[in-house]
Amino acid sequence: MTEGTLPSPDLLYEQAACGLLATTASGIILRVNATLCRWLNYNCDDLLGRKVEDLFAMGGKVFHQTHCMPLLQIQGSVAEVQLDLLQQDGTRLPMLINIVRRHHGNMTVDEFAMFMATDRRSYERELLVARRSAEAALDARLDAEAQLHRINQQLSLDDRRKNEFLATLAHELRNPLAPMRNVIESLKHQFPGASPHARTLGVLERQLSHLTHLVEDLMETSRITQGLLELRCQRIDLTGVVQSALDDSQCLFRDAGHTIEVDLPDVAVLISADAMRLVQVVSNLLTNAAKYTPRGGHIRLCLRQQDADAIISVHDNGIGIPAEALSSIFDIFSQLAPALERSQGGLGIGLALVRGLVALHGGSIEATSAGVGMGSEFVVRLPLAAPLTSAPAVTTQAALESGVRPCRILVIDDNTDSAESMLMVLELFGHQGRTAPDGNTGLQVAADFMPQMVLLDIGLPDINGYEVARRIRAAPWGHGMFIIAATGWGQATDKQLAQDAGCDAHLTKPIDFTKLQALIQQLPG
Repeated sequence: MTEGTLPSPDLLYEQAACGLLATTASGIILRVNATLCRWLNYNCDDLLGRKVEDLFAMGGKVFHQTHCMPLLQIQGSVAEVQLDLLQQDGTRLPMLINIVRRHHGNMTVDEFAMFMATDRRSYERELLVARRSAEAALDARLDAEAQLHRINQQLSLDDRRKNEFLATLAHELRNPLAPMRNVIESLKHQFPGASPHARTLGVLERQLSHLTHLVEDLMETSRITQGLLELRCQRIDLTGVVQSALDDSQCLFRDAGHTIEVDLPDVAVLISADAMRLVQVVSNLLTNAAKYTPRGGHIRLCLRQQDADAIISVHDNGIGIPAEALSSIFDIFSQLAPALERSQGGLGIGLALVRGLVALHGGSIEATSAGVGMGSEFVVRLPLAAPLTSAPAVTTQAALESGVRPCRILVIDDNTDSAESMLMVLELFGHQGRTAPDGNTGLQVAADFMPQMVLLDIGLPDINGYEVARRIRAAPWGHGMFIIAATGWGQATDKQLAQDAGCDAHLTKPIDFTKLQALIQQLPG
């Protein structure tokens, strides 16, 4: 056979890539090709005239009789039946068999095409292994997802417990801070600035203020992470905010022996913001600079306008920030060194609070440093607002300086030290006061004393302060009383609960007497 010439039909049949077999309708072998004979180790003559069932193992014989023969009679074909054939030595050989029944004149012939199934079984085994691997991978993925879900649930639970713990901690810390603040206010009133005791009182007041700020920072950071902090924005001159923060920090700079250079513009820098929150931002940056600058350092505070932004920068020549720490310096609880290695260690929440408050105002903050020992700079950018079109409001301090009008005030608080020290301060300022240690007693005293203002603690031993407020409002004599929720609970939900119960205002312990006096000034004469 030359190249390009097709093999003869007989050769194609004999050497086909599959075993070919023809039988009568009753199963007598009429023809078998060389391929099948080779697979079964038979000579062709040995198979002709034999029953095809002789080539099947016992199970194949039964299957051929009970399934193949009926199907050939009904539909004339059988497709992809896997049966074991017997080699001459009795060894089983797996085969995939197709059968077609054809009619040649008066003769019916069953034509078999047989394919070795050894490789197929290997493929099936490989597919089975692959399937099991895929199923195992899927199970592992599902287990990982379930574990991740459990971890997320636990993290959410831990985060909620953390926030609840911080709120409770702040409340418990505020309770002892309140009488301390009251006593200091009383002593300041008794010993004015020229008194020999003024220096001692100044130290106590600064340290108490520092502790109060730490508690507030903890709570503010918790509120920001929960998305609960609400800003009270109005048009303000940022210069006044920076100056207030600077005034608050002067004692810290003086004690550390730092010199501070201040660069403020001559024109108003107008933004829409919550002034109190921005004072926190600048104060924290100044405090941070003072803490991380060795004694006798130099700090520069600058406020300027650039395009549509107001820019506040605080630069120091302190310990600097390593390059690897710049990306995490604003993370909560992030610290440059262990607290025990620093005499001015903090909680690691100040810069996290600053970033959160700046972001709430639509601004940004950036830290830069040339490296360890090279100082650092923090730059805050805030969007400018349109110029003021109305006269500025009178400040709270100006209102206080206009004079104090005495009034009747009832203090309902189960903390005896807090209640008695508050009463002492109120009386020093010329007010008439009474105290009550629980809610029911407070209601009785209120009905008898008829106070113009009620300073109401919320966590009382019998009924809580919210219920006391509701009962005062329900009484005919309580409609006009000015009720202030004075409590260590200071979250937004606590303020809303106080308002819903009928309170006119909410002050967080330790009470800021400037704010209290401002509220007293609002009482009708």
